Amino acid sequence: MRYLFLFISFCCFSQEVFSPIIPRKEFKPLKIERALKADGHLDESEWKKAPSVLLDYQVEPFQGKKSSFSSEVKMLYNHQYLYVAAILQDSLGMNSYRAPNLKRDFSFLENETFGLSIDGFNDKRNAIVLETNAYGALRDLLSFDDRQYDVDWDGLFRVRTHRSDSSWVAEFAIPWQTLRYPKTDGAKTQDWGVNFFRLRRASNELVVWSPHPRSMSPLRMDYAGTLTGIIPPPPTATNIRFIPYLLQSSKKSEGTEIGNSSSSDFKLGGEIKWAISPTSIMDFTFNTDFAQADVDRQVNNISRFSVFFPERRQFFLENASLFSAGLAPINEVLGGSMYIQPFFSRTIGLDQNVKPIAITAGTRFVYRSEKRNMGGIFMRQGEGDGDPFTNFFVGRYSENFGKQNRIGAIATTKSSPSNVQSTGAVDAFVRFNDKFSFSGMGTMTQNSTSGEQGFADYGQFLYKDNIVTLYWTHTLVSEKYNPAMGFVSRTNVLSNSQGIDLNIRGKWLPTFIRFWEPGIYTELYHSLKTGNIIEQHLVSGPLWFNLQNGGILGGYIEAAIQNLEDPFSPVGIKINPGKYDYFRQGFLVASDPSAKYSGSSEYGWGGYYNGQLQTLDSKFRIAPIPHVNLGLSWNWSKFENMGVARETKEVNLLILETRMAINPRLQLIGFYQKNTTDNLNSVNMRLAWEYQPLSYVYLVLNTLNYQGSDSTQQKQQSFLAKLSYLKQF
Repeated sequence: MRYLFLFISFCCFSQEVFSPIIPRKEFKPLKIERALKADGHLDESEWKKAPSVLLDYQVEPFQGKKSSFSSEVKMLYNHQYLYVAAILQDSLGMNSYRAPNLKRDFSFLENETFGLSIDGFNDKRNAIVLETNAYGALRDLLSFDDRQYDVDWDGLFRVRTHRSDSSWVAEFAIPWQTLRYPKTDGAKTQDWGVNFFRLRRASNELVVWSPHPRSMSPLRMDYAGTLTGIIPPPPTATNIRFIPYLLQSSKKSEGTEIGNSSSSDFKLGGEIKWAISPTSIMDFTFNTDFAQADVDRQVNNISRFSVFFPERRQFFLENASLFSAGLAPINEVLGGSMYIQPFFSRTIGLDQNVKPIAITAGTRFVYRSEKRNMGGIFMRQGEGDGDPFTNFFVGRYSENFGKQNRIGAIATTKSSPSNVQSTGAVDAFVRFNDKFSFSGMGTMTQNSTSGEQGFADYGQFLYKDNIVTLYWTHTLVSEKYNPAMGFVSRTNVLSNSQGIDLNIRGKWLPTFIRFWEPGIYTELYHSLKTGNIIEQHLVSGPLWFNLQNGGILGGYIEAAIQNLEDPFSPVGIKINPGKYDYFRQGFLVASDPSAKYSGSSEYGWGGYYNGQLQTLDSKFRIAPIPHVNLGLSWNWSKFENMGVARETKEVNLLILETRMAINPRLQLIGFYQKNTTDNLNSVNMRLAWEYQPLSYVYLVLNTLNYQGSDSTQQKQQSFLAKLSYLKQF
């Protein structure tokens, strides 16, 4: 143990984390008079005069090394647009440009990507991020302290690309209305924060203009350079987006439980987005409809706790980070398996069976500045399945202080004629230095009818540098804590989770391995009611290797103790209360996710309560060209000699997804799911055409076949056609 401590200490002091470069790099774009056509060819004379910078600092795989290929960025602007052009050299040419598909908000790590992050207020904290891949697909997000992200924010901008055997070119035309910056009279210059980055996916090489450590990202704006001498126009008098829609739908149902019926409906609704100022936005929605939203991926839940399904409806996804106080470890083990969210938007407009309930109208106000952020949402939900109308309100405020610190509060109210359920919370984030941070929250709930009150809190310390990631997370949730507009994974629990991951690199590693990432973490859960330990986990991944091509080879072992206080029935197998000790192990193999043929497979085996459990989660994708993508995933679980009846049972979940794209703006997406647990089969087919920026035509077909409680098949089918149009005033 002493040697482990010495090794960790050595790692902590031998890291390669550096402070931001002073003075910051500077880039002054050229002002022009006429408008340019963003077509990816750069044949206008203005581009020949445009100033340029080089992305010559390598972050991955060798921090500080010169980039392997030239990446040049030019910038121009006029009274309408900010223009950005990237000329990205590559000796492999067409064989190097990786793009598994052309969907919007593509996976950064799977694509040949160029992007820029713009800090219009130059507060060194927040950024608008715009990206494209080599085939012109768009990715955009809002970043806050490089910790919270609105990945589903859709900015209004145009990108076109051109590919050759020696390079690819990306040309951006960004309307000033899309950007956020201080008020101006159109005469004074402003300085903005900016950084540019390129991921050459064939070699998995990340290069940037303004250097930052490997443990951070190009979205850390305190490491950005400066865009100097720019003269943006004053905000427009209106800056209003009006997005009406027309929808025609039909639905047919068959089955002994749901009955035989058919119906059709015509609907008119829309949204209005009013940019009151560069810092303030008001949204209005009426007759809100989300029929074209992506469908949920089914899961076979074999745990004792609720599954967290992410939000997929665009209205609620936008500005979601502002209202996202709480603990939600979606992509990291930090915090173990605990979720504590005072506000979760899926509680609005959906019942407990995820069936939509009509939203009559709603509004959202958001204010963001370099010093504070605030926002509010009010939604009016109609009657559904005998439930009366319901009003939903959430208010959020946060204050920035110091270099990158924040304190905030959030309050929610769900009210109906017979009941009011309220939640309040205070939260904080403190970044002590570039490597060490703390986040925490305290929250309470109250029910006006029952009078029940509940309490929850969490605190998390995180240390991260180029070599070490170290964390400790504490959570407490009382038995009566019930956020009516939020989500909590479990109640009546006190938990602690600790862990460490190492990022070890060296010439002694085989050339196909980029770094070795051994790690270990623990979870410990106590019952607040009895004080007893109810669950323990110790997970170690001593052999975990990240490959040069982005693939993974890894193995893990797990020791678990379950003190079950109540009966538990995974996939219908009853397990009685009692103490259960077991060991599990598993391995993961994943190939290059950007390749034309890619896949991953994770296999686990060992004990599970009083029996044995084998699991297999496999994914395979074929993408011969970016315009055609076929994905297959298979989740298999086999329970052996388990439960009260010592049952043996297998369950399978099969998912097939296809995507065919004429270009990034016209795509046909197919999605099929089959679950043997309840003989469920579902199909979702969507034709999406973005006929002009952020204006869409959708044609959607949904079918659902499942086994009812009376063992008969129930069938549902629906079809809709939706037209939306964006008008900018």
